[in-house]
Amino acid sequence: MSALVTSNPATGEPLAEYATFTDADVDAALDRAAEAQQEWAARPIGERAVVLRRVAAILRDEIDDLALLMTREMGKPLVEARAEVEKCATTCDFYADNAAAFLADESVVTSADRSWISYEPVGVVLAVMPWNFPLWQVLRFAAPALMAGNGALLKHSPNTTGCALAVQRVVTAAGAPDGLFGALVVAEADVPTVTRRLIGDPRVGAVTITGSERAGRAVGVAAGDAIKKSVLELGGSDAFVVLADADLPRVAALAARGRLMNAGQSCISPKRLIVDASVAEEFTRLLVAEVEALVVGDPEAPGTHVGPMARADLRDGVHRQVEASVAAGARLLAGGRPLPGPGCFYAPTVLGDVVPGVPAYDEEVFGPVAAVIVAQDEDDAVRIANDTRFGLGASVWTTDPERGIAVARRIRSGAAFVNALVASDARMPFGGTRASGYGRELAAAGIREFVNVRTWWVLDQPAGSAPVSE
Repeated sequence: MSALVTSNPATGEPLAEYATFTDADVDAALDRAAEAQQEWAARPIGERAVVLRRVAAILRDEIDDLALLMTREMGKPLVEARAEVEKCATTCDFYADNAAAFLADESVVTSADRSWISYEPVGVVLAVMPWNFPLWQVLRFAAPALMAGNGALLKHSPNTTGCALAVQRVVTAAGAPDGLFGALVVAEADVPTVTRRLIGDPRVGAVTITGSERAGRAVGVAAGDAIKKSVLELGGSDAFVVLADADLPRVAALAARGRLMNAGQSCISPKRLIVDASVAEEFTRLLVAEVEALVVGDPEAPGTHVGPMARADLRDGVHRQVEASVAAGARLLAGGRPLPGPGCFYAPTVLGDVVPGVPAYDEEVFGPVAAVIVAQDEDDAVRIANDTRFGLGASVWTTDPERGIAVARRIRSGAAFVNALVASDARMPFGGTRASGYGRELAAAGIREFVNVRTWWVLDQPAGSAPVSE
């Protein structure tokens, strides 16, 4: 049996060692989840809500320990980790409070004596989740999936195995049937085979993934082959459009903090800063000053704004993109280098003169790198914003919100924000278009992704005649 070792990206020191699952272990976890799901689905939704509220309470009770685990496994500053735990708790409460309304039978007036739509569980939902928000991305799928009466199996990123097992422990401790939520510890080399096998099992009713385009394509292909519902939340290269009338000091400060949150490792962070030519020089000056003022260092220390990247290979990949961008003509305005010493630190970076053909324009850069792109006018800004294969989020910044809405309507994305950084909220659907994926998480739309939408048509007596068309 092989072992999986996690390590602290701030120090390089090992954290824990976990035995990886054999095929028999995976099968046993699926057996337990499928059996527990039958019991769970039979419980009234109010009883499920009690368990979800207990999950929220345990998360809040353990916020310090869970935040520290998250920080040590993947490097985000403790203040961000604590906020993530609280967001998970809030979302569990949200679904405990609202799932009954989201899933209530809906009466429809037809020629039947009674007809309605019901929303029923699909079985076990398989989730393939990444390391960058290791609790949030798990619970934003798990809270609605469980409230809908489903079971859940989680294949988490290896470097956040401790977080995966912590969620399993919390859900079980809250009163869910044993095995209803199971974390699978799978060796990296075995992930493709295990994932395909689970998706093909008839007890798995749906699959959801947050991850790269490559991983999303593989999961989408497997789900399509098995004729299973899938939700894909993939990469993003979000546009941050600064119009000529924007409040530049405030917007530059928000751009810096938004881009560098979680060391830039967020699908929805503003990666392409598209700025009107009339204010581009001043905005760029302000942005560089804001970026250079941020404190990079120990993520467990108070006052740290930017911690390490989650792994050395990720840091090295970002550095290659920065070097290639400069070689292609981009101007390095700040950062642009790995930082010395232990850990996976990368200097917060600003690139100017970013144009098509430069990697920072054409590719998603998943790290602490802001790319400034100059637009000649509003129409040009919209053109640039849409000049990407991605379509996750977009924001527009202006002192005229109606103008901002009009501009945002012309940008293709799953979310449009005006004078605010793109962020997920349990009350609003979350997801993308094009290469950023399909399907939605959160809100009513999110819980309905993991159900069978069932049509009911009831006559008190047999029909007098057969339909003349299907």
